[in-house]
Amino acid sequence: MAASSASACLLQPHLKTFLIISLLVFVLSVNGLKPPIRPRDILPLLPRQLSWPILNYLHSAVDILPTFVGSASPNGTVEWKGTCFHETKAWMEFNNKSRSEFGGGTLHIKVSKAHSWTCMDLYVFATPYQVTWDYYFFSREHTIEFDAWEEKAEFEYVKNKGVSIFLMQAGMLGSLQALWDVFPLFTNTGWGEHANIGFLKKHMGASFEERPQPWVTNVSADDIHSGDFLAISKIRGRWGGFETLEKWVTGSYAGHSAVCLRDSEGKLWVGESGHRNEKGDDVIVILPWDDWWEDILTQDDSNSHIALLPLHPDIRAKFNETAAWEYARSMEGKPYGYHNMIFSWIDTLEGNYPPPLDAHVYVAAPDQKYSSANLKKEDLDESTRSLVASVMTVWNQMRPEYASNLWNEALNKRLGTQDLALPEILVETEKRGSSFDELLTIPEQDDWIYTDGKSTSCVVFILEMYKEAGLFGSIGSSIQVTEFTIKDAYSLRYFENNLSRLPKWCNEGDNVQLPYCQIKGKYRMELPEYNTLDPYPHMNERCPSLPPRYLRPASC
Repeated sequence: MAASSASACLLQPHLKTFLIISLLVFVLSVNGLKPPIRPRDILPLLPRQLSWPILNYLHSAVDILPTFVGSASPNGTVEWKGTCFHETKAWMEFNNKSRSEFGGGTLHIKVSKAHSWTCMDLYVFATPYQVTWDYYFFSREHTIEFDAWEEKAEFEYVKNKGVSIFLMQAGMLGSLQALWDVFPLFTNTGWGEHANIGFLKKHMGASFEERPQPWVTNVSADDIHSGDFLAISKIRGRWGGFETLEKWVTGSYAGHSAVCLRDSEGKLWVGESGHRNEKGDDVIVILPWDDWWEDILTQDDSNSHIALLPLHPDIRAKFNETAAWEYARSMEGKPYGYHNMIFSWIDTLEGNYPPPLDAHVYVAAPDQKYSSANLKKEDLDESTRSLVASVMTVWNQMRPEYASNLWNEALNKRLGTQDLALPEILVETEKRGSSFDELLTIPEQDDWIYTDGKSTSCVVFILEMYKEAGLFGSIGSSIQVTEFTIKDAYSLRYFENNLSRLPKWCNEGDNVQLPYCQIKGKYRMELPEYNTLDPYPHMNERCPSLPPRYLRPASC
């Protein structure tokens, strides 16, 4: 108590200073005078115990994402309201200062009417071929030099489409704060676990209610059958951070999955796409249940929460074990399906990008701020296309081998082309009179073969098995399971709906009766919309997924 009291006394003078400054700014603003500073501008200068809780309230991890404000081309001027400068305009001027084949250009950015003397605006500028950034502190005209366009395609692209401009809405300090919020998501620490839980509570509305112990169930493998689904949620470490972002954009309350299989001798196995082998590669494996479960309990450091979703007896009766095993053996050892991972998420032009991925685009009048709800469709399409394409461009430059694995080959499939790099894909899409956001929404096809074989993520591996085992029946040929997320999988009406038929050890010791069996985890697993949807042709090919409600139209 003495220590906390001393800290409180230490903070009181700083808190008084902050409140006085805030009051002064308010009075000046009311009287139409420009305040010299904003309270948030001086927050980082105050003691960490005071400043960080306020900064955390003002900013969050998603503030690291840029906001598209427009494209500057030689054909006109784009204007918007910045975070610091109320009036900002930009235009592109072609030149050939470098005396190169296609010349270069100068991007002019004029900023004025700052809301305080201490603020600044931070921007990212991108074409499909290059990315740069800059920040502005003074009211005047600034320039960004593009010494030379890399090839004719870039020259034509900028001539017609312009250079995409993105505003970091949180500013320099806010963006650094957001980076600080993102970093712990991927750390294998209690701090990281707390950050992941906090993120999912804030952005998805997850509850994370603590369960009574024991947090690991004494599972009887005799009660587990072929086809039973394992929903897995990791909340710390590298995969914990990745799954947190995956859950946020897809609405899935689990980030990984596996499936159970019994062989002809009755031995229980687990099939899993995304299991790390001794070489460090994520591959498809088929492991004995005892080995898999032992590995979860002793080697897994991501604090996995696991629920067993038993198949309904009527569905289990349709499950062709022989066909399931044939499929599983044909896929064993193949790499995890990175190629089509993001395409199960992106189904629509604007309904899959959570704010601020497509929100608050500033266009037209400098004093007016437009949200995505008020945008014309063409403005929203341009925002989405530019942001996603530019993020891909950045990644393409940083890790070209990963970019090829994650989307280049899949985008070539959608165009019917081969070996085009991302800039060439963008140019080819424009030539065909389409747009990049439209290209992203073309449904993945289950029969596409990539350079390393069929591409199946964790849940696609399971659903392809279900398909081969006959669970989709006569409509199997009209369903592309590569379009399913983990939520789409556990929403299928395939699972047990009679609590009396669940194993006796299911949810043992818990005072809440779940409709499935949570077998590991401190927190109670939530699976909204569990076991509610019958399959239908072209299921999940055009579904939005906007947080926090993740509303899903019928038959999308």
